[in-house]
Amino acid sequence: MLKDLDNNFSVLEKRILNVTKNYQNLTEAFVELSQEHAELKKKYEEEKKNNQVLAEEHKNIKLYSAISGNPDHNRLMKNHINKLIKEVDHCIAELQNSGL
Repeated sequence: MLKDLDNNFSVLEKRILNVTKNYQNLTEAFVELSQEHAELKKKYEEEKKNNQVLAEEHKNIKLYSAISGNPDHNRLMKNHINKLIKEVDHCIAELQNSGL
């Protein structure tokens, strides 16, 4: 009976050691994955900013092309001019309302 208890305790001790080892491995993996997640998140934000810059550059290139007379972008140029006119009209209206 004492032998059986001793055997059960050794089996239990081995299981506890295995669980502890697995827990440590999982904790290390979690830390590594957290660091990788932070790096990927930072890289994503950088790429997102880069994408915004490229989109703005693309918009400017299309606008420059329209200004230079490219017939494919005439509508873009007209829309841009209309937008600028509306902004100027809005500014004039604000100046008139402020009494200047």
